[in-house]
Amino acid sequence: MLTVLIPMMIFALIGAITPGPVNLVAAGTGARYGTLRAMPHVFGATLGYTLVVFLSGAGMGELIRRYPLILDGLRFAGAALLLYLAWKIATAEPTVRTDESLEQAPRLIQGALLQLLNPKAWLVAITGVSLFVTLQPDPSGYLLLFCAVSFLACLIGVGCWAWAGQLIGRFLAGARSQVRFYRLMGALLASTVITLFV
Repeated sequence: MLTVLIPMMIFALIGAITPGPVNLVAAGTGARYGTLRAMPHVFGATLGYTLVVFLSGAGMGELIRRYPLILDGLRFAGAALLLYLAWKIATAEPTVRTDESLEQAPRLIQGALLQLLNPKAWLVAITGVSLFVTLQPDPSGYLLLFCAVSFLACLIGVGCWAWAGQLIGRFLAGARSQVRFYRLMGALLASTVITLFV
């Protein structure tokens, strides 16, 4: 099992920490609200991705392979959600630390929904399941192991982006620099929509 576990952990961590829409939202949320208030997004994204991994191993991956229109539907729904979030980030008002409590940070459900509608998450999960689960003598046991590893890797990966966003946020004391940062993050998030259709 150890010979499978180490590559599984490396695969899951690389998939979770590389740039993508979920991580960009985490960085923007961390910059605006701080890491602690970004945790609902981080935890929601982690739960959402773990569910994607489980569903991929439980047969949804095979269904997507047989009926590619499902993935196309995810692409369009995911693109709409990403563009909505990009707009919200790009048009966010500058904040002062004293009035942060009046604002509402992204919720757990938003992070989970972002993962569930993210075709990249499904493709990474399906790839991971086919590499580390399908060919094992006890696929159900390895699926649970891969879910646990993916949960931990996603929590670390997305959490690092929220923390990095908080560090960047410390340098954004002025309203103009905040607006520029929010517009940059919104534009980067909107640009990830292109990757959904490549």
